[in-house]
Formats: sequence, C-alpha cells, structure tokens
Amino acid sequence: MSLIVKARVTDDTVVLDLLGRLWVLDLPLRDRVHALLQDGCRFFVFNLEDVDYMDSSGLGQLVAIWTTVRTKGGNVVLLRPTERVRRLLTVTKLQIVFDTFQEEGKAKTSVRRGEA
Repeated sequence: MSLIVKARVTDDTVVLDLLGRLWVLDLPLRDRVHALLQDGCRFFVFNLEDVDYMDSSGLGQLVAIWTTVRTKGGNVVLLRPTERVRRLLTVTKLQIVFDTFQEEGKAKTSVRRGEA
C-alpha cells in the first residue's frame, strides 16, 4: 500500500497522520512537508501508528525532513511509533534525534519546545 498522508493543521503546527509504507518508492511525506513549510508551518507531529512498514530509505526521509525543518527554525516529533519503527530508531541510534510520544497532546506541546 502506498503511503497516505493526512494533515491536521493548527496555526504553524501540523499533525500528519501516516497510513501505509514509508519506503524507497514513496515520497508523498517529503513533498507534503515541503509544501507545508512554504505555507508557514514549522512544527510537525508525525503520527506513525498506522505505518505498517518502514525501510532504511523511509528512515532516511525522516532524517532529511527533520534536517530541513530544523534549518527553518521548526521541529519534528514522532507520535505512536510502531514496535518495528522503535527498533529501527534504536538500532540506528536515532532515538536520540527523534522525540517520541504516545499521547498527541504531549507531542503537540513538546514539538514547540525551545521556541523563542
């Protein structure tokens, strides 16, 4: 199944609900984030609860998006990552880069930390 990205926007904060596979053949997440950045959004919560597969290319997309968003003064956090995604983050030592949350409210509050 291709990745489906649904955005819920509040001011400059966006919750992106992802459904499907985040892998080498799908780039809708990157394209959607770039469009949202152009619209002035800077804070992103990626809801990974329904991501049933992620490969190293999908993880690479997350890192590239994180880098782009951070250079624009924003932030990215992960919401409800699956066990597979948590293992992938741990193996690659990226759990120190991405803050993860089980509750959407906490994720939305934390994504804005350090804001001037």
